[in-house]
Amino acid sequence: MIKPELCIRCRGAKYLCGLSYCPILVKSKVVRVHNKEIYGSSPPTIFVGRSNYPKITVYPSAPPIVGDTGKFEDPKYWLISDLNEFLTMRLSLIRGGVRYDINSAKNPDKVLLDIQLMSLSARPVDVELKLVKPPSGGILDDNTPPLGPSAPLEKLNVTTSPSPLRVTEKVYSDTDMKAVEGILRLYKAGLDVEKISRILSVGALGHFRKLVPTRWSITAVDKSISDFLIEKIKTYDTIDKVEIYFRKFQRNLFVAILIPKEWSFEWGEAWFPGSTWNKWGNYVDVEVDNEGYFGRTDYPEIGGCYYASRLGVTEFLESRRKQATAILWREIYEGFNLPIGVWFVRENIRQLFKEKPIIFEDLSSALNFVKKLLRIDLKLWLRKSILSYNTIDKWLK
Repeated sequence: MIKPELCIRCRGAKYLCGLSYCPILVKSKVVRVHNKEIYGSSPPTIFVGRSNYPKITVYPSAPPIVGDTGKFEDPKYWLISDLNEFLTMRLSLIRGGVRYDINSAKNPDKVLLDIQLMSLSARPVDVELKLVKPPSGGILDDNTPPLGPSAPLEKLNVTTSPSPLRVTEKVYSDTDMKAVEGILRLYKAGLDVEKISRILSVGALGHFRKLVPTRWSITAVDKSISDFLIEKIKTYDTIDKVEIYFRKFQRNLFVAILIPKEWSFEWGEAWFPGSTWNKWGNYVDVEVDNEGYFGRTDYPEIGGCYYASRLGVTEFLESRRKQATAILWREIYEGFNLPIGVWFVRENIRQLFKEKPIIFEDLSSALNFVKKLLRIDLKLWLRKSILSYNTIDKWLK
């Protein structure tokens, strides 16, 4: 029996259980397509793997559909779509893989250049993928959105011209611009973080142009933007009272506690038995990571959801020009057992803060309310929370 805390900390990335494969993710290896030639409109979608780094595989991807496939790459649409529709869309994206050294982005060959230009496009691009063999497998991952089967790419034909925005063209052509500067410029121009991470992953940003695994590029974009927003938030006055926000969605509960103090942040997850990363456990496992006013210097063990949620709350505070200590908790209930990417957290947190807050004069009253929302004992959260370092000793007795 695999200990549930190992799965929660590993999430299919570190093989902490000692196996050479992840028994949770192995179920994704069953999709098969018999055709070796795929013609369709790429949303555009490009996935960059991390196996065998620094020699990694780049996958231009397309569904066997011609037309407006933009929703295949739109997290806002994913959130409102039925889970089956979402999975059908994403798992229909067929990938053709080409192996590159990460430094190939500096002087790309014809195929990689076409892939880079595809990544810049604001609209779907018609492509033909000729594969070495029929594709198989698929990706279900805690960081990246699901993707369909893959096979080595024999030939890539781009049959319609990519249509990049002017700001995207400028960032791409400016090789003296630092990658973080490019990320922020695209974000300020209104590009969604999923699109920015795609451009970063194919080595189309920054002075030192390198291919970046998609898993890493998503977190890098979430972190870079929220780092920028945090520095602005620190210059604002704090909120006046304790604010509680909550959202119940697809067997998940999201709770945000905003406290009228200087900036600090916490993200916590409680995985119930029968949920994605606690399939075989018999108790709820709670994991929490946090940072103080001056941030953190190490990567949070809880993974990319930490920065995805941090982006959501910093966007909200910046929009209000306010500062707060932000405590965000998520309970994941039995039956929610598919890893579908950190986008799910980011978009739910964004949606969470569109709700009207419940206001409290003090933290104790706020926690009394939160206690009624949670399915697990509030004490389980508080024992690991940065709240426990404040004036709530009575809750732990």
